[in-house]
Amino acid sequence: MSLQPHVRPVERADLPTVFSLVRELAEYEQLSDEVTGGAEALGEALFAEHPRVFCDVAHAPGEAIAGISVWFYSFSTFRGKHGIHVEDLFVRPRYRGKGHGQALLARAARRCVAESLGRLEWSVLNWNEPAIDFYRSQGAQLMDGWTTCRLADEALWRLADKSV
Repeated sequence: MSLQPHVRPVERADLPTVFSLVRELAEYEQLSDEVTGGAEALGEALFAEHPRVFCDVAHAPGEAIAGISVWFYSFSTFRGKHGIHVEDLFVRPRYRGKGHGQALLARAARRCVAESLGRLEWSVLNWNEPAIDFYRSQGAQLMDGWTTCRLADEALWRLADKSV
């Protein structure tokens, strides 16, 4: 008998497991070298007095955490509304296909509807066909023609040092 996934907000006691899932996601995406933070820094962000990032965890009742959704509020000038951007959505391989990913996305979608937000967005690596197939099955539109741009580390510092 399969138990329905339960999704709830992260708790401090979950931090070691949540950070372990972040590391597993980075390994899966072949980006382990980009993980420079730790569980403590993640906890400081998630449990700040006025947090700017949030996390939901999914698990079947009585079972270990199977997946996470780390998200924050975004804003669309075109819609004139906030939205939600999911930074990380990850379900451990042994729990995939059991509704955990869908439960995490559905919780974010319900939040968008309840708060009259304009959209729910996230990114997916072009080579990640299983995730792309899953997102399409949920009704997601892949935004062809858009490329994510990022400044970090030395490039970020160089731009910050340029005078106006």
